[in-house]
Amino acid sequence: MRQLFLICGLLLHMALMPVTQANTRTPEQAFDYDAALATSQAAVGNLVDAHGFTDVNGKPVTLDQLRGKPLVLSMVYTSCYQICPMTTRNLATVVEKARAALGDDSFNVALIGFDTVVDTPDAMRFFASKQGVYAKNWQLLSTDRQTVDALSRDIGFLYFPSSAGFDHLIQVTILDAEGKVYRQVYGQVFDTPLLVDPLIELVLGRSPPEQPLLANLVNRIKLFCTTYDPARDGYYFDYSLFIGMLIGATIIGIAGTVVVRGWRG
Repeated sequence: MRQLFLICGLLLHMALMPVTQANTRTPEQAFDYDAALATSQAAVGNLVDAHGFTDVNGKPVTLDQLRGKPLVLSMVYTSCYQICPMTTRNLATVVEKARAALGDDSFNVALIGFDTVVDTPDAMRFFASKQGVYAKNWQLLSTDRQTVDALSRDIGFLYFPSSAGFDHLIQVTILDAEGKVYRQVYGQVFDTPLLVDPLIELVLGRSPPEQPLLANLVNRIKLFCTTYDPARDGYYFDYSLFIGMLIGATIIGIAGTVVVRGWRG
């Protein structure tokens, strides 16, 4: 009889154990989307430090080396089997549209692995190759835990280990040429203008002081005349502004000629 009670007690303990373990998960361990979003938005305007990384060729790279141009920065972990690959492929599509509008060399792109034990240079190379971005002039970077934590604080990126890998806010961070957080873009698949419009503002709207006056003027014209076409999900240069200006100048010229001739007469 005693053995029967012991067996029943053991079975009861095993039955209750999953419930007990489930209840030991504290609220602080759960991923809070609203808190993550607030942290991400609060990082806008932060100056990101010159953190150090290693590229897929084993060469050191610092964020200082990527300054002077806007930087599109995405944090991934290479063992992710669905979300990070989908996010990276969509980002690659939008980046190509941005380069078509602004030029291939107008901004930099960096993919950073935040699972530092797994995301080695070889793992980053394999991940980038699988997502079709290996030969697209992206920086594919690995680093250590301390650097990932410091960078995450700078850009407002929160992540927590989970049974599926990691819970994290899906965000792409845009840094300006000085290394400040300029905009955050969210979601696995996002609308093209959410990424491209901030890049247009940075590339064409904030000309460096040493840029010649003519080049500055050309950039200003491009800024106002580069238009998004939702039908083909791309950007084009709208000549209608120049046509309108030409028509307006012609009308003013004709009216001025008539006035001058009447005054002389």
